[in-house]
Amino acid sequence: MKLKSKAQSDLADGVLQALKRAGKSALALARQTGTPCFVMEGNKIVDIAKRGRTKTKAKKKRRSA
Repeated sequence: MKLKSKAQSDLADGVLQALKRAGKSALALARQTGTPCFVMEGNKIVDIAKRGRTKTKAKKKRRSA
């Protein structure tokens, strides 16, 4: 079995972190614009932009005194 060098391991860690940041950014943009964000889960393609949405509280209007 061939072991990875420290440089290869560091590079792989950096790539993984960059992919996670890109995924979070894509999901945030999809939620902001109301567009789907599809991923593979198991053998299915699912829209993760619909998942976990919480209703935002409406801003209260200020009453003039």
